[in-house]
Amino acid sequence: MAHWLCIRLPRLALEVFTRASDGQRPLALVDGGRKLSVLACNAAARRCGVRVGMSAAAARALSPELLLCRRNIAAEEAALCALADWAGQFSSRISLHAGTVLLENEGSLKLFGGRAALLRRVRRGVAGLGYRDRCAAAPTPLSAVALSRCRTSRIVEACSQLPGVLGPLPLSLFEWDPLLLERLQGMGLRSLDEVLRLPRDGLARRFGVSLLRYLDRLLGRVPHPLPPYRPPLRFVRRLSLPGGVSRTTALMFVLRRLVHELCGWLQGQGAGVASLQVRLWSSAASPAELRVGLRRESRDAGTFLVLLQERLQRLSLPRAVSEIELRAQDPVPLDARPPDLFEPQGKPELVELPDRLRARLGAAAVRGIAVVADHRPERAWRHCPPGERGVAAIPASRRPLWLLPQPERLRVCNGRPWLQGELQLEADVERIESGWWDGGDIARDYFMAVNPAGSRYWVYRELRGERGWYLHGVFD
Repeated sequence: MAHWLCIRLPRLALEVFTRASDGQRPLALVDGGRKLSVLACNAAARRCGVRVGMSAAAARALSPELLLCRRNIAAEEAALCALADWAGQFSSRISLHAGTVLLENEGSLKLFGGRAALLRRVRRGVAGLGYRDRCAAAPTPLSAVALSRCRTSRIVEACSQLPGVLGPLPLSLFEWDPLLLERLQGMGLRSLDEVLRLPRDGLARRFGVSLLRYLDRLLGRVPHPLPPYRPPLRFVRRLSLPGGVSRTTALMFVLRRLVHELCGWLQGQGAGVASLQVRLWSSAASPAELRVGLRRESRDAGTFLVLLQERLQRLSLPRAVSEIELRAQDPVPLDARPPDLFEPQGKPELVELPDRLRARLGAAAVRGIAVVADHRPERAWRHCPPGERGVAAIPASRRPLWLLPQPERLRVCNGRPWLQGELQLEADVERIESGWWDGGDIARDYFMAVNPAGSRYWVYRELRGERGWYLHGVFD
């Protein structure tokens, strides 16, 4: 049987602005046409004396630093959809209803350790996104929505418990039509219990069958199908920064919340991304952009934040940033990606190092090396992006990791090559004759050699052209 968890954000109208700041600067939400009045305010504004209902002019007079933000319904709707995207990590069945996010959670209980543990985890995550929530879990969507209007989080396990739990609640917590609620209260009815005690036939004649249908769905007597929420295929989040932000630490505060939204969305998709794009708007004509790339797709928030921190530290911000956007495109299913047997496992700090260096120094400053199918040592490798692997097999013969940019001619005494003393050549010899087809042909005999100090080198004897002995590489 289905069971629903409801997430309500009672202060969403204010929090679409305050979640982008640390709360130190006073901020008030205003609306009301020509004569603006305060709808809500943060704690810093309340400490200045700002109160709900006062005029915007009176509030501004209390604090010259007060930020006045006009209510933005579109931003509230976008924030609710973003919350639904994030909540996809907890359930594959999500719906938006009456300004809330509903998650069907019966199939997630074993994964998260039960209903109470799931509720705690959801609430902790919502707080990390910058919201205050009221959550509830119940066996029907409408009962979960009604319970989320209470001040404390409630969990109801079975439909048989609903009349006892919902009955004492005031009628204002339920989804009545305003005219219907007025008529019910006009009859002296104050709680759901009092409505349920009335004869059904009488309720239907006086208020219509829609009232009975609502009560039956509320109490689980009949099913209540909800349209499913469909998450977007790409992640794009844009936030306004009231008053502007000019410090890297403040930008990271905002990015941390956006990255956690991203990782929740990726978890719900079972996917990861290998690149992020951040755009910063200010009074300049065009936004500043920064990108971070990874060698492999990931959905780890810690990795993303480390790389973004590195990039932001290198970014100059001549003007305060008024808007910020985080983008992640082309998600790749992580569960379907074949494991790399040669990738370091269990050491995230090592796996992360090349990505961190690229973020700090630039993508062009960090490169990998891949094997090329060519016998000539100087042409048997190429630069590549970190993590990319060559298609050719590594030569069976031993080769040094360090090749000189150009072979260096060695001194010869009594027919023997010298390098800080006479070199002792090992018996094994590797003859390489190749490259006639492209004009870069060579003919050489390669040896491993040791000098009196014990250093090991890779040397060769040139068989044509400028004959002699040459140093080509150094072994560790």
